[in-house]
Amino acid sequence: MPWIQLRVTTTEDKAEQVSDMLQSWGAQAVSFVDAHDTPIYEPMPGEVIYWTNTVVVGLFDAEHPMEQVISKLQQVAFFKDNLEYKLEQLEDKDWEREWMDNFHPIKFGKRLWVCPSWRDIPDPAAVNVMLDPGLAFGTGTHPTTALCMQWLDQHIQPEQTVVDFGCGSGILGIAALKLGAKRVVGIDIDPQAIEASTANAARNNVSGQIELYLPKDQPQLQADVVVANILAGPLAELSQVISSYVKPGGLLALSGILQSQAQHVIDAYSNEFSFDPIAEQDEWVRLSARKHTS
Repeated sequence: MPWIQLRVTTTEDKAEQVSDMLQSWGAQAVSFVDAHDTPIYEPMPGEVIYWTNTVVVGLFDAEHPMEQVISKLQQVAFFKDNLEYKLEQLEDKDWEREWMDNFHPIKFGKRLWVCPSWRDIPDPAAVNVMLDPGLAFGTGTHPTTALCMQWLDQHIQPEQTVVDFGCGSGILGIAALKLGAKRVVGIDIDPQAIEASTANAARNNVSGQIELYLPKDQPQLQADVVVANILAGPLAELSQVISSYVKPGGLLALSGILQSQAQHVIDAYSNEFSFDPIAEQDEWVRLSARKHTS
């Protein structure tokens, strides 16, 4: 189906209102884009933050009467004589197919591959994680995931218990099991992440070794390895919770952290952990540490 995209420039305090109007006037989907390339790195869970100058993007069927939508926008009080918009035709594509075509197998470290479930395995003799990310974050393409995968490839030992805090698609926990871990406990605030992790665990034949929980149901345990790839703010605020999962002498890997945020996160854990040198990739970092034994 061909589409028309309407881009409306507004301010952060009006963005939600403009979104509601576009949806009520027939938009099939609405998204928000920064008008001036000002990054917002870290909303808290459940928080929505808009840029000072926000572009609200509405996606309409190509047959939709866009002149009526523009006319209605021009009548909105805060847009009178000051409506900035752009209409664009979008190529008729199978967007899901295009996304799938651009997701290729990726190698991490010496032995670990992440392979889309719809592609052939490049190296059958390697450790292969078959992944369908679905609606949950975590494909291996983002630097933070890549940094964690590389670390797992180097550190996972047979028979270990691993906690994947903020499991997303399940990619880290499943990789740990494929690398030899005995048991993984995955925790995430998003029920869709639990669903995606469950499906990916079944796809990789590790369902019997992975336990998945929402935070309200998370168990009490101490693991050999804890990995948390979320965001710097929650990592610091939840340091006591995350630390409690690491047994004395156990290993911790933290990512989802910008270079400028690294010291803040280290400070939140430094009383209980000794940190390794920081690993960096494309302005993102991974912190790894060992918990003190006393």
